[in-house]
Amino acid sequence: MAAAQGHFSDHSEGDEEAGETAGTTETNPVPPAFRRAVEALRSARLRPEMEMDPTRPPQRLAPYAYALEAAVVDGEEDLADGRLVLLHDPAGHDTWKGTFRLVTLVRAELEPEMAADPLLPEVCWSWLTGAMEARGLAYAEASGTVTMAGSHYFGGLADRRPATQIEIRASWTPREGLGGVPDTGSHLAAWCDLLCQIAGLPPSAPDAGEGTTSGAGVVSLPQRRGPQQP
Repeated sequence: MAAAQGHFSDHSEGDEEAGETAGTTETNPVPPAFRRAVEALRSARLRPEMEMDPTRPPQRLAPYAYALEAAVVDGEEDLADGRLVLLHDPAGHDTWKGTFRLVTLVRAELEPEMAADPLLPEVCWSWLTGAMEARGLAYAEASGTVTMAGSHYFGGLADRRPATQIEIRASWTPREGLGGVPDTGSHLAAWCDLLCQIAGLPPSAPDAGEGTTSGAGVVSLPQRRGPQQP
């Protein structure tokens, strides 16, 4: 398994892609709570099916931001992909009901028989909340959308099978622990559980000593996503 990596930003004029020292200036240093939350993300251990890379964080959603993008990979096939962003506003945010916020986009392509299930959007949303609850994570103010989009091919593309993509956009406020720092490493693990769930993989066993059960009570659907077509 590989450790997560990524970049964070405080929207300063400095080099935001410089890794460990990114986003720090003499007049606007990164808050200790945010730095600790980021380090927990960077040190998180991932399932072997997960491939995670740094990505540039959004610039105007919060004073501080850190972003990761990931894919669930089986051989040369990408089964699902997504992006996770950690936002931080030391002054607090009325909508968040806290100083941290996690924002995600998750996508996967479904088999036609799975896409025909009218309850699939509700099931996919339950995968998100269930992944956090299975790991014993407290969160608040969860909101989001589940969108299904179908594609049918014609003419020179007529030999391609109809495809349906499902997309989950969501955000939630992780409960802050000691020092005002949420358990971002566990939230990342739950997010990886969601990605694997939507990719059709079985839930993984928790790491030794975690004391929580990943994927408990959650059923996977056997959808598969092939390589992206141009």
